[in-house]
Amino acid sequence: MEKRNLYHDKRAQWAVYLVAFGVLALIPVWMGDDPFTLNQYARYGVFGILALSVSLVWGFGGILSLGQGIAFGMAAYGMAATMQMQYQDPVNDPIPSFMLTNELTALPTVWEPFWHTSVGLILAMGIPVVFFVLFGLLMFQARLAGAFVAIMTLAMLGAWYNMAYDMQPFTAGFNGISPPNAFQAFGVEVDPYSSMIYWVSLGVLAALTLLTKLLLQSKFGTIIQAIRDDSERARFLGYNVAFYQVVVFALGGLIAALGGMVWVIIVQYVSPTALEIFFSITIVIWAAVGGRMSLFGAIFGAIFINAAQSYVGDEFQATWFIILGTVFIVVVRFLPKGFAGLFEYAISFVPNPLPPSRSLISGQQK
Repeated sequence: MEKRNLYHDKRAQWAVYLVAFGVLALIPVWMGDDPFTLNQYARYGVFGILALSVSLVWGFGGILSLGQGIAFGMAAYGMAATMQMQYQDPVNDPIPSFMLTNELTALPTVWEPFWHTSVGLILAMGIPVVFFVLFGLLMFQARLAGAFVAIMTLAMLGAWYNMAYDMQPFTAGFNGISPPNAFQAFGVEVDPYSSMIYWVSLGVLAALTLLTKLLLQSKFGTIIQAIRDDSERARFLGYNVAFYQVVVFALGGLIAALGGMVWVIIVQYVSPTALEIFFSITIVIWAAVGGRMSLFGAIFGAIFINAAQSYVGDEFQATWFIILGTVFIVVVRFLPKGFAGLFEYAISFVPNPLPPSRSLISGQQK
């Protein structure tokens, strides 16, 4: 019998995920209340969320989307609007200062729903998902794939960037929106420089990762990976390929949108840079370096690269992007599965102490 690789054992995978997130949750306890470090680590959690969305869409769905920043940016603007309206007084100060600077005399209609925090949260999360569903239908019903999807998502990202930049009376343009107060929910203020913000970021990352893991181990996950490997064969077997592609594309948008919402809570700021093309391409690099076909690998890649940039990038300054590009080229050439593939190879030499699962035993009996 072929030696079982512990890397592919689902029980071991779940154990690693649970232990890893459990250990990460204890970091504020060990480290103490260092405000800057906690805020920085919370940002790493958002980067992990973005890499997770790319891993789902590209690594498991086979859809090379360069537009995850669309959902991230749209949700970030929605969250910033919600936080801004929590600060405004509906009677004495109903209009944000940047709108007054742009000679608006009344609050725009599109901003009215954000008076209500619950409605604002729903819109910040829901509008990007609806857009991804419609955009996905446009692409996948036409059977676009590969580079064509990448070009379409990149072009759409550029359009949204220009809209955010040019519609200054509504988005504050290049200056961006800076809510003056921290986000408040259920009577609690989320201090962006506290243990709470770290746990919020990590909690969202952990929940999304585990739910995505469950989804990929379901029948739906098997089907989308089959479509990734051979979409025409899946279509001939009777599966509605476009439907599954739209769903996984929208789910990736939902994950990125949640990342955008958490990001604004952490930094209390959003500008068109959230919709920059370079940022979305960088997210793809994170996932590729860590391992796009591994959820944990993609998350590791995002955290590893951003931590390296934080602690080493200042010394290299402008040459950091050359280093990042070089790492990406090396990984693509020699480690097509990223660091996760290297770990998979290393763990293959470790004996699997776990007994075969029931599914494996039944498969051998057949």
